[in-house]
Amino acid sequence: MKALAAEPLEIELNSKSDPARHYGDRQTAVLNRTAFKAARDEISSWPGYRPTPLIRLSGLAHRLGLAEIAYKDESGRFGLGSFKALGGAYAVLRLLKRRIAEATGQVPSTADVLKGTHADLMAGLTVCCATDGNHGRSVAWGAQTFGCRCVIFVHATVSQGRVSAIAQFGADVRRVPGTYDDAVREAARQADAQGWTVVSDTSYPGYLDIPRDVMQGYSLMAEEAVMQFGESPPTHVLVQAGVGGMAAAICGHLWETLDSHRPRFIVVEPDQAACLLASARKGRAGHVDGELDTIMAGLACGETSLLAWEILDEGADAFMTVTDTAAGHAMRCLAQGCDGDPPLVAGESAVAGLCALVGALSNPDVREGLGLGPDSRVMLFGSEGDTDPVLYRKIVGRSGEEVRIGRPAG
Repeated sequence: MKALAAEPLEIELNSKSDPARHYGDRQTAVLNRTAFKAARDEISSWPGYRPTPLIRLSGLAHRLGLAEIAYKDESGRFGLGSFKALGGAYAVLRLLKRRIAEATGQVPSTADVLKGTHADLMAGLTVCCATDGNHGRSVAWGAQTFGCRCVIFVHATVSQGRVSAIAQFGADVRRVPGTYDDAVREAARQADAQGWTVVSDTSYPGYLDIPRDVMQGYSLMAEEAVMQFGESPPTHVLVQAGVGGMAAAICGHLWETLDSHRPRFIVVEPDQAACLLASARKGRAGHVDGELDTIMAGLACGETSLLAWEILDEGADAFMTVTDTAAGHAMRCLAQGCDGDPPLVAGESAVAGLCALVGALSNPDVREGLGLGPDSRVMLFGSEGDTDPVLYRKIVGRSGEEVRIGRPAG
């Protein structure tokens, strides 16, 4: 892991964060226990649901001088390869139930939707979104599962592997010139023109309700992790971010659930797409310009989600950036199995938290500022597996399947 420690590191400590501050009205307006229970009860009833594993990286923790590192492995979530399966599909179902209720006067059960009781009505509805891969796969899967049409917009650099993975769920996938944020704008424009409904994991003025459902679905991952961690909660949580939806969902859930015992929360972004770091420096939800060119495709976002910022503005203790070089090295280290730990298939966006952790520990000032030491219990969220198999093999030197069965490189 020494190569990671040599990578440059940007960090912004958040002066607004206060460990004594309770989860308040500003935050509960976005995510709250009542809405979480509805999401948990719904998603946990779906065929194929089971909590993803929390894997103890004891060897790596020992090497880094920490008490514990636990890695929430989302690579097997509903067979879709990432945590996004929790959000997009849940928001699609919530939307369809509302539309059925408006048309019939009765809220349908999920069983009714699944067995096609309202198939004629569903066939006339279209959902759409922009994606860098994983969210679009979840929305497409949800649309196919629950019976409506789906159009997905991808930006210029989304790989063909990710496009094919979305298309296999019956979605009409359309490529848009430019960045992820350009695809977001095109999805909104087409939805307005065609009468479709956007199911996005980012929020913007006038579009808040559906992204709130998406984020509430993500919070189930945090609940599972808390239950799996044990009696002593984590002291530090490092979570990667694109627009901030996943980071805010985890931060909000831990803040509300653990209250005064909540861990220090660090948001991690690629150095070429750090809209949340920019927002922290501006003191408001903002954006960054440029090509957003990073191998961490799931995090290549230039505009901060307004809803996410309502939680992270006061809930995050720090914002950090990591490099593509560090991400590639971390992927290979996890695939090899560090210091006797089990090999893990971690995609490009899954390793940002680990990269930031190693970088922070290598810098005495950052380590002290974050309170990292031999008693620290760290939680990381492995948000995806090999969701782009071609790129994964190129970076790691083996396929995800070869890593899983223990086949050596070379």
